Amino acid sequence: MTEQGVRWTAEQVLALAPDDASRKAGGRLGGAGPWSQIGGSASGSLWGLCKGSGSTPYRTVVDLAGPAYKCSCPSRKFPCKHALGLLLLWSAEGVGEPGEAPDWAAEWLADRAAKAARPAASAGRPADEEGARRRAGRRAARIGAGVAELEQRLTDLLRGGLAGQEQSGYAGWEETAARMVDAQAPGLAGRVRELGTIPSCGPGWPARMLEEAALVHLLDRAWLGVAALPEQLAATVRSRVGLPASGEGEAVRDRWLVLAQYDSVSPDGRLTTRRMWLRGLGSGRPALVLDFGPPGRPPGLALPVGLVLEAEVRFRPGSAGLRADLGERSSAAVPCAEVPAGVDTGAALEAYGAALREDPWLESWPVVLGPVIPIPGELGWQLADTEGTSALPVALTGAGSRSRPALWQLAALSGGGPVTVFGECGHRGFTPLTAWQPGSPEPVPLA
Repeated sequence: MTEQGVRWTAEQVLALAPDDASRKAGGRLGGAGPWSQIGGSASGSLWGLCKGSGSTPYRTVVDLAGPAYKCSCPSRKFPCKHALGLLLLWSAEGVGEPGEAPDWAAEWLADRAAKAARPAASAGRPADEEGARRRAGRRAARIGAGVAELEQRLTDLLRGGLAGQEQSGYAGWEETAARMVDAQAPGLAGRVRELGTIPSCGPGWPARMLEEAALVHLLDRAWLGVAALPEQLAATVRSRVGLPASGEGEAVRDRWLVLAQYDSVSPDGRLTTRRMWLRGLGSGRPALVLDFGPPGRPPGLALPVGLVLEAEVRFRPGSAGLRADLGERSSAAVPCAEVPAGVDTGAALEAYGAALREDPWLESWPVVLGPVIPIPGELGWQLADTEGTSALPVALTGAGSRSRPALWQLAALSGGGPVTVFGECGHRGFTPLTAWQPGSPEPVPLA
């Protein structure tokens, strides 16, 4: 079906489902019964008509390069059950030899190809450099005024003490965040909103609020002195404040293993962020690809854990060299045939410490840890090196933390023996996201 003749497994297809109901419904549609006009192309697209409750079949198209989906059904889920069913049918080799797409499928596929070609066509257009400088200067002045206002807010917080924050409520912080938006500093607005939610986060919140306030203060001071900072650190500060990256980042072509994927929702519930962690099998370089979804809709990009993509990844300036955009793919994704190599707990901490030198606001660093043994205890879970000489605590609080059922799943997978675990190593501990049993390349997502 693809150029290499390799198909996704049913598990990898079902990992794209937005919820359990979609998995079950897609599984029921993964047979040949309700389908007609099923086909696919050598370039990696699928199409089919699925008979529903009405008289008109639903038109379903899938572009495997995205993956991206189009269906005429009224579902707001993405991908819908028909797209999942078509993918399951393809994974079971229920789609025949490559052929020509019908008009209704070819039109959508051609439109996607045309949109992808537009940025390349406009890349060489001259820019109004003088106008851009004036706009950048005006925005910098607005951000500077916003930073000064935020510093006064932090000063008032410390003078008044943290004890009253539980009674003060969130409204004052939301107002300050809105002022940062007016100052065109969305990065600062996001940090202020996070700061305002801390008093409702349970025991120990004053210490966490003081830590976050210190980081916000550090970012404020860094912005005020950004012109004197080294280039990479200055790019990180601009990115953290919320300015778009300037200049072209480094492009790396490699075979990229998808290590983990999970979603998080903003404190106000308005935005869903999907984090996808990749590792270059040739370069060993980690990459973080983000995608976003508006209220009620998940992000459009989904990369099943365990697949390998041969593609170009372009890294954005700053952010400790992690944030990247997924570019053109050279071939279809294939399952990884081996367990990724891991490091011990000491090396994981060293990697996180080195990254903090480039980005002091970095909450965590991606690490493949192993072999390690998960150990539950009265003071919390730990991931211990097999020699028993050192261990990392497992993060159970904060953004991206794992639930206890997921940790028991990790313990069951281990069975008291060593496993390889991918996760985020940060100041709160290690957050496990994906695990592998010894000798098995099949990943087990924990997120």
